[in-house]
Amino acid sequence: MNVRSIFIYISIVIFSIVAIIGFFWAPVWYSMILFGPLILVGIRDMSQKKHAIKRNFPVIGNFRYMLEAIRPEMMQYFVETDTEGKPFNRLLRSMVYRRAKKVNDSTPFGTQMDVYAAGYEWMDHSIYAKPSKYYQKQPRVLVGGPDCKQPYLASLLNVSAMSYGALSYAAVSALNLGAKKNKFAQNTGEGGLSEYHLLGGDVIWQIGTGYFGARDKEGNFNDAEFQKRAILPQVKMVEIKISQGAKPGHGGLLPASKNTPEIAKIRGVEPFKDIHSPSSHSAFSNPKELLLFIKKVRVLSGGKPVGFKLCIGKKREFTDICEAMIETGIKPDFITVDGGEGGTGAAPMEFSNSLGMPMRDAVAFVANVLTGLDLKKDIKIIASGKIITGFDIARAIALGADLVNSARGMMMAIGCIQALQCNTNTCPVGVATQNKNLIKGLDVPDKSQRVANFHEATLHSFVELTAAAGLNDPEDIRREHINRRITMSKYVKYSEIFPYVEKGSLLNKEELDKFLKGL
Repeated sequence: MNVRSIFIYISIVIFSIVAIIGFFWAPVWYSMILFGPLILVGIRDMSQKKHAIKRNFPVIGNFRYMLEAIRPEMMQYFVETDTEGKPFNRLLRSMVYRRAKKVNDSTPFGTQMDVYAAGYEWMDHSIYAKPSKYYQKQPRVLVGGPDCKQPYLASLLNVSAMSYGALSYAAVSALNLGAKKNKFAQNTGEGGLSEYHLLGGDVIWQIGTGYFGARDKEGNFNDAEFQKRAILPQVKMVEIKISQGAKPGHGGLLPASKNTPEIAKIRGVEPFKDIHSPSSHSAFSNPKELLLFIKKVRVLSGGKPVGFKLCIGKKREFTDICEAMIETGIKPDFITVDGGEGGTGAAPMEFSNSLGMPMRDAVAFVANVLTGLDLKKDIKIIASGKIITGFDIARAIALGADLVNSARGMMMAIGCIQALQCNTNTCPVGVATQNKNLIKGLDVPDKSQRVANFHEATLHSFVELTAAAGLNDPEDIRREHINRRITMSKYVKYSEIFPYVEKGSLLNKEELDKFLKGL
């Protein structure tokens, strides 16, 4: 006898008993308040055809889905250890929260990391350490090549690309006001320039394949619409998004549930419809056209720094762009390198897990190509991908980055609990949702201060690391300062994993071909 049959027999028996006893004692019918709904649930389960578990195991089969729904919370709060959580473990999340709240962020009783496990990394210190006051409190980098008329003195750490629409208005506002408080920049993401990006913080306006906020009715780039916003004083740089690490080669998606009339107006689209960004640009289709587009955008913006963002895929395609820079004399002011490990953007699992070069490999590759083709002196590299700690910044700079962006670190600073519901419009803390009932829980003044606190504390930890290494300037961090354990008894320098190339050494076509083949 199966559970399905047992449920039917039990239901018949319960109803019969209640009917017989109720004939003599009416209050017994009140028991149907409990048993009635269960019987109705069971009938519904047996008649539906979507879930085999419920059909074969009426009523009790529902517990399987209830437990599955709370599994992430159970794992996070009761099962995972401090070092196991993904994509960020509890140690890192707690560090961000403590720094954002400006409370003690030191750790007691030594590291919980297995320092003899393969993959463990550390930085060399010096017995001739510098006093940390020797450095700027907040290191800055000047972005702007020879053709730039309005170079931008950027903070070393900035907010990575996150669109209004993917994030709530309260989250975008908190990030922008936090950027204003501590003088760093917020990248708009490809969703357009909203009023919440213009509260006083510096802005990097990202232009994606949908040209949101700078498009005509057909979805093509519109010079006038772009210029109208690009010349705003809050817009410090313009970033052309070719691809992103979460889903390289795949257009973005704003679900209809998040596409409110306000967001649709900002983007220049129809509300309450799924909004798909194309997988490639209509304004250019080859390296030379990309560079000409960069030149046009720079002129329209009044000479502000213009660069592009990409996740490295086919290496030859990137070197083709670099060779076109030499041929045309047109260079971007910066290149943002996004890691294939993904970020805040929701994406198909295959894209996040199995497409695109990881950030560390990509930054080293881009830095080597620019150095080998003698282009690095005019182009800054921005690293984007799982930047949380001062060591993360130091490692990115050692690989060749000039400055870094952080998305998930900034999200956690304003309250993200890594609920992994960014793509469902049900973010419980009001960060990645357009549900007003959830957004009201995010207090903008409080969270903006937390963003500023996290930014300040993280850069302070980076400066202290630089000082401990005995270096004269943060930009002096080199690959040989970072170590990675290969086995329990062996470790290597980053300079061995990612060898340098000499300046101008790839200008010879044969040498470039050998480099791309790994020879």
